Amino acid sequence: MKRVFVTRKLPGNSLSELSATGYQVEVWPEFLPPPRERLLGLAKGAAGLVTMLEDRVDAELMDAAGPGLKVISQYAVGLDNVDLEAARARGIVVTHTPGVLTNATADLAFALLTAAARRVVEGHDYVRRGEWRTWHPELLLGSELYGATVGVIGFGRIGQAFARRARGFDMKILYSSRHRKPRAEAELGAEYAELDDLLTRSDFVSLHTPLTPETLHLLNAERLGRMKEGSVLVNTARGKVVDTNALLEALAHGPLFAAGLDVTDPEPLPADHPLLQHPRVVVTPHIGSAGRSTREKMAEMVCADVRAVLEGRAPRYPAF
Repeated sequence: MKRVFVTRKLPGNSLSELSATGYQVEVWPEFLPPPRERLLGLAKGAAGLVTMLEDRVDAELMDAAGPGLKVISQYAVGLDNVDLEAARARGIVVTHTPGVLTNATADLAFALLTAAARRVVEGHDYVRRGEWRTWHPELLLGSELYGATVGVIGFGRIGQAFARRARGFDMKILYSSRHRKPRAEAELGAEYAELDDLLTRSDFVSLHTPLTPETLHLLNAERLGRMKEGSVLVNTARGKVVDTNALLEALAHGPLFAAGLDVTDPEPLPADHPLLQHPRVVVTPHIGSAGRSTREKMAEMVCADVRAVLEGRAPRYPAF
């Protein structure tokens, strides 16, 4: 019986169904990820691994699993925690979950944009502290979305889905991407702009780019300094796309008014981190794809691809 090790419990019935079809499925039962030494031990003898973003999937882990390891199925669209070259060299198939989380992540990005711009969490905390005593013309003034300019950095599936939501607010859409997207421009009324131009013209900026060597600290002190005075930054991509120290400086001394972050660097943030002390920073714990139906579909995808590879068929969602 082929063994599959899963580094966290998954929602839905997909793991049970995989087990019912003749696989020995073992799942790490704790909420926190398995410690490194435990992970190396539990991977031993596995034909398939189902991994998460917090797992370091490198040559050491692959070798610990042994020569019988045929497939690593990542429960995420991003693969920056997986050594793809090491997998390729060992003949291990790597799969992931693209596409399915597009709308859930775009929903959250727009929710963070609205919450940060209109100071929703700050207002909620104000009420809970018992400070709401009267209405005042200058109470918690925020930034209005309707008719504003939004810059979308990374114009793939999620970036375009975010732009569709922005159209509902009659926002002017600028985008920056490695390649121009003429069809998306026509559909969404979007305008291509070089990154620095986008930053200087946008009232709001939303990040939707993968983490690569080229995008590491893409928004550094210099680029954050180019943003419009009073602008708002949203990041649902990867925390390391933004230089955290530069972000804190831009929030403290301008030009940033607020930020909405689903991803951070470091991740998770310590409870005493300066970002969490800033009243106009909204932080969620990397829940971009956390719609129930989305997460269950992701489980279906990883389990189906594990089964496909172990049964000698091509996976639907290969990483390379």
